[in-house]
Amino acid sequence: MNRNLSRRDFLKLAGIGLGALAFRPYRVPYFEYLSSPKRLPEFPKSEIIGRTVDPGVDLRSHPTNDPNLNTSLGKLGADTLVEWNRQVVGNVIGGLTNQRYVETPQGYIYASVLQPTRNLPNTPIAEMPAGQNGFWAEVTVPYVNLAHEGAVASPWLQDHIAYNFPPRLYYGQVVWIDQIRTNNGFPEYRWNEDANGHGYGYGAYGEFFWGDGAGFKVLTDADVAPISPDVDPNEKKITASLDYQTLSCYEGNTEVYFCRISSGLKYDASGQISDKLATPVGNLLTHWKIVSLNMTAGSYQTGYSTPAVPWNTMISGDGIAIHGAFWHNGFGEKRSHGCINVRPEDAKWIFRWTTPYVSLAQSELRMSLPDHGTTVITTETTF
Repeated sequence: MNRNLSRRDFLKLAGIGLGALAFRPYRVPYFEYLSSPKRLPEFPKSEIIGRTVDPGVDLRSHPTNDPNLNTSLGKLGADTLVEWNRQVVGNVIGGLTNQRYVETPQGYIYASVLQPTRNLPNTPIAEMPAGQNGFWAEVTVPYVNLAHEGAVASPWLQDHIAYNFPPRLYYGQVVWIDQIRTNNGFPEYRWNEDANGHGYGYGAYGEFFWGDGAGFKVLTDADVAPISPDVDPNEKKITASLDYQTLSCYEGNTEVYFCRISSGLKYDASGQISDKLATPVGNLLTHWKIVSLNMTAGSYQTGYSTPAVPWNTMISGDGIAIHGAFWHNGFGEKRSHGCINVRPEDAKWIFRWTTPYVSLAQSELRMSLPDHGTTVITTETTF
């Protein structure tokens, strides 16, 4: 591995993805860029592509952040894309559990701030499926740059404009597509998080976004087909250890799935112990499942505004869910606002395996007590 990174090489690498506070790659005004059609960019040629999820991510010569060692080669902006060679065990100072670093051709990056993605472009369809007013689609490339349509109204877009950062959809997100156009020379899909059961978001704002259809996989019934439907639903249960940040799915006494999680924080903004953002402990009941959800501060317990959160299995109230997280790779650490974060692919498996089963045509299903779906048992040691 080449650890001698020249300034020219570093600038070339950093240019692949640009930090939010320094994003000015266009010679046209931002609002003109915002509405312009955009083809998929050229992505790195590697099986796994790492995407930095924060601004100012350290690229290091060795897999450690030990302040007594001068390991930083430079800072990478948010959405920088790198070739993902392998994960290695490093030495992380600062009280974090995750010790993993990702080795790239240029250096090492802390794994928690590097989303693993793939570049799996699709053959887009040129017109809406007959008899359908929309369809679900999954992002299968590192990101899709979006063209805006309508009024600027949502907090999500306003934040992007404030930081001069391009609105994008990321690998693993699932969105509702309600229109297709080809007048710009290539098929574009219109993402619409309407207020009628497909995300509870931007349709109400009057905002819509277009993206290169090649970045989206049109989902079919096979993508959400139930897993182990012949198993008695009463024999299915999930256990989540908030101590070890792990989740297991059981059929009877047999563990059939395992993954790492990020559950709710046990501290408030001042660093004091608090249960305000903690994941509830006890026997929780699956009662609402929805393919994709806009999680917005003020409406849900999550306390932030994030569109197109994929594969939601709601287990407590209207805001505590097992769901896919594309904005970090820090699984194994407590960091959520009450939810159980898992990788999008883990969330999709859990969504398909748990009851009640939800079809694409349904998009969501809610239950009221005494009816409920799969039981989720969360445990945590108390002192």
